[in-house]
Amino acid sequence: MRPLTEATPKALLRVGGRMLIEHHLDKLAAIGVREVVVNVSHLAAQFPHALGDGSRWNLRIRYSDEGPEPLETGGGIVHALPLLGEAPFIAVACDVISDYDYARLPAEPEGLGHLVMVPNPDFHPRGDFHLDGSRLNEHGSGERLTFGSIAVYRPEIVSGATTAHFKLLPMYQRAMREGRLTGERHDGFWRNLGTPQQLAELQAAGWPE
Repeated sequence: MRPLTEATPKALLRVGGRMLIEHHLDKLAAIGVREVVVNVSHLAAQFPHALGDGSRWNLRIRYSDEGPEPLETGGGIVHALPLLGEAPFIAVACDVISDYDYARLPAEPEGLGHLVMVPNPDFHPRGDFHLDGSRLNEHGSGERLTFGSIAVYRPEIVSGATTAHFKLLPMYQRAMREGRLTGERHDGFWRNLGTPQQLAELQAAGWPE
């Protein structure tokens, strides 16, 4: 997302007159979520100033500072676990925008996690995992779809982690082998915002309508 992120963290960039992260905070508050942990790294000091304690959304926001180098999707969860607690939690990447209704997410996933899957975008035509009914698998049956970066996890999904920096993919693979990763398909609006052009296109389209 450079050069936009040279002065502003990606989550605080604006679309539709609002910061990207605000769209998610609104949706979380609307389904009754009251506590949010925000993982921060690049330009971390800007987040408390921009979001405060979350009271404007009727939320309590706490910050998990990963330091100058992001800890990746898995390491970030491990680092935040003292704030997340022992119950299942929703995890959302701020650089995706969608009309997915967070109320559809299970409060208690059947296994270690439940992932929202989307039709494969042009930039990722091979997809990530197969969705067979409600089960996800890597090399089996079902339609191959792309992970939409919206999920519910049990903290145990990162059990056994031995490094500070790691991606969640190996944890997904282990859970799929054990039959403990579920998913659902979302066919509505979904966009990944990884470049200034993608952000500009979303803005030009007048989202949100």
